Amino acid sequence: MNGFWNVLLFLLILIGHGGLHVAIYNRVNAFGWQRKTIKRWVKAFFINTFALPTLILLTQHEALNAIIRGEPAWGQLSAWTLTYFGVCLATWGVFGIPWLLWRPIFGLEWADAKRQSRMIDVAKTTNRSLLLTPKAQFESRLPFNQLLELSIDEIELPVAGLPEKLDGYRIAHLSDIHLTGEIHADYARYVVAQATRFRPDLFALTGDIIDSQPCIDWLFDIFSPAQARDGCFFILGNHDTRVVDSWETRQAMDRAGWIDLGSQAAERELAGVNSLVVGNESPWFERPIVPESDAEFRLLLSHSPDQIWWARRHGFQLMLAGHTHGGQGRLPVAGPILSPSFHGSRFASGSFYKAPTTLQVSRGLGGVHLLRLNCRPELSIVTLRSQSS
Repeated sequence: MNGFWNVLLFLLILIGHGGLHVAIYNRVNAFGWQRKTIKRWVKAFFINTFALPTLILLTQHEALNAIIRGEPAWGQLSAWTLTYFGVCLATWGVFGIPWLLWRPIFGLEWADAKRQSRMIDVAKTTNRSLLLTPKAQFESRLPFNQLLELSIDEIELPVAGLPEKLDGYRIAHLSDIHLTGEIHADYARYVVAQATRFRPDLFALTGDIIDSQPCIDWLFDIFSPAQARDGCFFILGNHDTRVVDSWETRQAMDRAGWIDLGSQAAERELAGVNSLVVGNESPWFERPIVPESDAEFRLLLSHSPDQIWWARRHGFQLMLAGHTHGGQGRLPVAGPILSPSFHGSRFASGSFYKAPTTLQVSRGLGGVHLLRLNCRPELSIVTLRSQSS
């Protein structure tokens, strides 16, 4: 094998090494472990991303140089190095090829939804600064950061098995508010006001509301103005476990007039249709028990899109989720890379269909990382449509 092909092989190995660590990062963040445990794993693999290639280069540079020159020196590499190179190449098959197949450009498993987006720079709608800390002020100035560029996405979403009376039913879907104290409460208040202007039939908030204990006091002012004919429902997510007692968040949302659907199932009349509305906060809280029901329509609010398989087993026609932030950043054409999910960036954001369930995943509105690249925060106004509409 000449030097060119050896260099190409090393390049594939290096990309496989990076891809393996990205895949590990995504999946570690999908577990319901304690925050400290996840941070330890993430830090360890982040360090290893750079440390392992450096170690191989320092300890076996002579053999590597010979291989690059085209010499048959592969046998001079240590057994563990050759084994790890094999793992990196295998990563292309296990993670790389599926990652390529699930790119948004190919549209595999995507629902045929119509989407109209309108961008509003929320910072320009108020006379006060929405950036409360030096960190927020600094990161907001970074090139291409879309931190406060709210995208209002009006989505016509076809739902298989949708009862006729629910054709045209409108849901305001919010997710991942992430009240950290870094961004003024007026930002989230503005989003709720904009959603209410659409006169939704139902509000759905799919978790990660609070990151900082003092922000619980903001919840009433932010969410009490929301109005919807069939109710305002919420669940919690993994970041909501970071406060001293998540029940304080639930109680504050209750005072704001929102219905706690966490790990619960409720039979409701939605536009005159007997419906089962369920909340799934797994794996950070208990999964709900789905009761026997003759409901015509089943709606699931889940924090993570990973619960899609659970939703399918229980016959939900529609599932709303968040958690993945659209990847927080998206490459042109290739789309998202990072996504805290067992499926990587497969369901990072957008409209999907896995029979019998239509899945709508929001990019969310906030985050503890105050950087959004080609990935604007999203307020979704979802209008349900029957497949024949």
